[in-house]
Amino acid sequence: MKHHFLIALGLAIWIFVFLYFTEPLDVSDFNNQEKLIYLPLYGLVGAALYVIVLPFQVWWFKKKNNIWSFSSEVLIFSIFVVTAIFSLRLFYLQVIVDWHPNAYSFWYHLKSIIFPALLTILPIIIIGRFAFGKYKDKKLEEEKIEIQGEGHYESLRLLLKDLICIQSSDNYVEVFYLDGNELKKSLIRNTLSKVSDTFPELLRTHRGFLINPFHFQSWKTEKGKHILNLSQSIEVPISKTYLVDVKRELNFTTD
Repeated sequence: MKHHFLIALGLAIWIFVFLYFTEPLDVSDFNNQEKLIYLPLYGLVGAALYVIVLPFQVWWFKKKNNIWSFSSEVLIFSIFVVTAIFSLRLFYLQVIVDWHPNAYSFWYHLKSIIFPALLTILPIIIIGRFAFGKYKDKKLEEEKIEIQGEGHYESLRLLLKDLICIQSSDNYVEVFYLDGNELKKSLIRNTLSKVSDTFPELLRTHRGFLINPFHFQSWKTEKGKHILNLSQSIEVPISKTYLVDVKRELNFTTD
């Protein structure tokens, strides 16, 4: 979200600078003192309109299972434009002209002022969102871990927080992980011991299992056997060999 607030701040500054130096339409009627009063307000209104849309963007992103598409971007821009049109009209009537009877008509205001203003600021928003999107993708890629196989092209890259557990399967390991909200599995030719040595942040619960403690949900005992419940209703056994270490790592004190 901090990236979006930076975009909003840049938008506020850009609107002020653009209006101050180009003096479109009624701005040229302001004296210098009025410019310093009203033009920053235009900038703040533009920034506020962008920020107002963000909660809907977050909600829509979660609704789409954390997948952002071009159609989602178009939807957000459409909401921003519609909100901006009516908010800027209200700001003009209420703050600038105080409901003066000779105020610009809605259609003239829309055609001559609001649309040109939107055409000026939308490229700033598009560039800002694109740049920060690329930056975020790069940061996410840098944060990914890579579970390598013995083959040259056999590996799996993912965020550590998306990894749920790894199960030994003969000469392979079966990796359980999240792709968005969907549980997936990948089979990689490797040994559990090698994976455990490579990623000490994973917890060994059994000679055949490694878990990501981040996905631990609950603990249960059935017929003397200890079991961990993980995300996505995955159950993992705990052998006596690792029981003490598992309890210590998970801060679990109940027998």
